[in-house]
Amino acid sequence: MENFIIQIIENWGYLGVGLLIAIENIFPPIPSELILAFGGFMTTKTVLNEVGVILSATIGSTVGAIVLYLIGRILNKERLEKMVSGKIGKVLRLKPEDIEKADKWFDTKGQKTVFICRFIPIVRSLISIPAGMSEMKIWKFLLYTVFGSAIWNTVLVLLGKKLGDSWETVVNVFNEFSHIILIILIILCIVGIWWFYNKKKTENKNT
Repeated sequence: MENFIIQIIENWGYLGVGLLIAIENIFPPIPSELILAFGGFMTTKTVLNEVGVILSATIGSTVGAIVLYLIGRILNKERLEKMVSGKIGKVLRLKPEDIEKADKWFDTKGQKTVFICRFIPIVRSLISIPAGMSEMKIWKFLLYTVFGSAIWNTVLVLLGKKLGDSWETVVNVFNEFSHIILIILIILCIVGIWWFYNKKKTENKNT
């Protein structure tokens, strides 16, 4: 995977960076740190410059985010409410009211979350789906996405350029960070599921 990514950037330049980042947004396991850090390093060895790499990466990030946003729009609130009204809802102990509550939360706090999550590995890609599901206004989604992605891309590209031949240090550090984030997410999911089902049990007892 690493050699393939490097070859794409070496052969396709800015277009390769943009394409790889777009794919990385849709398939989070592909490491953006590798793409961006190596892109930054390439500015010290080729005709590529940091502004062009950052711009290409930001365009790619936005394109990938839009794809996931549109998937979220297809899996909209109404569809989810219908799903949880049937057998799936009974199995998961979910009600249409739960979807409504989640949607209202995203309407009030989710927009800032879209921006903040652009700096968190794994989550930075997936956050586009609930944004689409809650029908967040596209111009707001694009605003937070572009600015958040531009900052993330700028930091990694400049780090790759500064470290030069040691650009892989960036990848190693962020890989460790990604593993920590993944563990935290798993723990939060387990705690969240435990809390949710206990809450449901309490509500059922009181009714």
